Amino acid sequence: MKKLTRRNFVNGSAVALGATALPLSFSSASTSSATAYPPSLTGLRGNHPGANTHAHARAWQNDFSAGSIIDTTESYDLVIVGAGLSGLAAAFFYRQAHGPDKKILILDNHDDFGGHAKRNEHTVDGHQLITYGGSQTLVEPHNAGPEIKTLFEGIGIDLKRFDTAFDLNFFGEHGLGATTYFNEQAFGRNTLVRHPFCNYYNYIEGLPGAALPDEQAVAQTPLSERGKTQLLRVLKGGLHLLEVAPEDLADYLETHNYFDYLTQTLGVDDPQVLQMARHSGIDWSNASTELLTIEEAKACGALGFAPVATYDEDHPYIHHFPDGNAGVARALVKYLVPTIADGTTAESLVTAAFDYEQLDRSPNTTRIRLNSTVVDVHHADNTTDSDQVVIHYMQGNQAHKIMAGHVVMACYNAMIPHIVTDLPAQQAAALGQQMKSPLIYTTVGLRQWRAFKEHGIGLAMSPGNMHQTVFMDFPVSLGGYRYTQGPDDPCVVQMISCPYGEVLGRPRAEQYREARYQMLGTPFAAYEEEVRSHLSGMLSSDSFDFDRDVASLTVNRWAHGYAVAGPGDSVAIGRQPHGRITIANSDSASEADAIAAMAMGYRAVTELSV
Repeated sequence: MKKLTRRNFVNGSAVALGATALPLSFSSASTSSATAYPPSLTGLRGNHPGANTHAHARAWQNDFSAGSIIDTTESYDLVIVGAGLSGLAAAFFYRQAHGPDKKILILDNHDDFGGHAKRNEHTVDGHQLITYGGSQTLVEPHNAGPEIKTLFEGIGIDLKRFDTAFDLNFFGEHGLGATTYFNEQAFGRNTLVRHPFCNYYNYIEGLPGAALPDEQAVAQTPLSERGKTQLLRVLKGGLHLLEVAPEDLADYLETHNYFDYLTQTLGVDDPQVLQMARHSGIDWSNASTELLTIEEAKACGALGFAPVATYDEDHPYIHHFPDGNAGVARALVKYLVPTIADGTTAESLVTAAFDYEQLDRSPNTTRIRLNSTVVDVHHADNTTDSDQVVIHYMQGNQAHKIMAGHVVMACYNAMIPHIVTDLPAQQAAALGQQMKSPLIYTTVGLRQWRAFKEHGIGLAMSPGNMHQTVFMDFPVSLGGYRYTQGPDDPCVVQMISCPYGEVLGRPRAEQYREARYQMLGTPFAAYEEEVRSHLSGMLSSDSFDFDRDVASLTVNRWAHGYAVAGPGDSVAIGRQPHGRITIANSDSASEADAIAAMAMGYRAVTELSV
């Protein structure tokens, strides 16, 4: 049987189911303007303030009353709604199929292109640090379909370069490993244990695992004696305690709940152990682990299951640009708008200056228009027999009208029924059943990371904190960009949160909704205070002082993050072509994966009516 990888799990198995005063550098760029350089902005990013205002009004009020509409008289061969990887790829494939002279307009409600492939830049004491605020990696790119390999070639991505760009020896050379941080608020005292207690660390290639045996690690935790006993029982495994015939075991694991296994089979009732278990599948499961089957929990290496390698030697998790998949987005934009930057390959664009004023110039055959929220798409005369599609979008509080021969909807599936007003009812209902899990990617610019080295932290699972994990960024040097070399150099630290609802066992959609509202309603000051408390408690030594060592902070909120499959055949029904309108995005693949998103862009283009 083929080994289940992290990609397989995320994309398929699981989805079946008091603020301090802020330094100016933290908060001054939390709002943006059309002339700003978006990657350098700090504060609240991702779904930045204002990005979703019109979309939420459209979805929640189910009404389009924009007042006067400016008819731009603009007409395009193709309009793409969404400038994420799927939408950018759709533009690439359309040009490949129909020629570079075709007029294309890409609209996006954010102030930057790339969607979840978000570039974050931190300037620390004159050093430019590059990282990502969302989509990380090209997963198993050598297994990509021929259309994606054509795209890689067309935009200048050389996969072999990552073999040497990613420093597999970095963590070991600096004594950095996988740890767990127990905070005082949830566990009684701040404690760092050099043991990850789950499998999450395995997605960072070259990161060593537990430095302590289970018994010694458990003894160091701040749990009660009862909790320590239960935790050790879980770590030692207990599938043999299931009173199930061997021939029925596989089916049992696929149909029974992980938390029921913990509580009923292993007798776990300590709330702190259950909290550790709940957060041990972070980023793998698209949900808190009490909603997983035993097999799903086992596959992702949740608490109680032996860590397994997520990728084999043929498919290492190393295909990262310094800015994650923003490097792919930038290369696509360079292909579509050649005047935006100097450089001929994706690698040469890593440190290239991008001129955002080039994105929407009238001489361009392909234009990208940011800060533009599409609120209405329908066939002219409200008939699919029409050869034109009408698009209304908002800039500020002003509505604009454009026309197109074809439209690719590369935005969230759940928004499409609110935008495409002439969709058949069955298709609209199917699209409305698709879900996306909320995510927070926080990037921290540090002046030095000596405290991480002194504590041996390459990654710290943090079951008591908002950000369930914190880790040193991937050690990638590429395109003239050099990763941090020593603990006295500046660096970027990544902090990831997959927020869930507060109540155990509530349905997935309800937990997502609760977490999403809380995420968007939390002010930046509260995020900053959470990061301050987290790092200060974990790095309790003279070598770390938050006000001294943290130079910049960017919180990338994704209210609709990972794509999660809807029930039954809803995905297939939802992504059907509708007249001159087709649907791309990762949702239509039911995969939280960059390559899948771009493949959906290809499919959407091939489905356009002639």
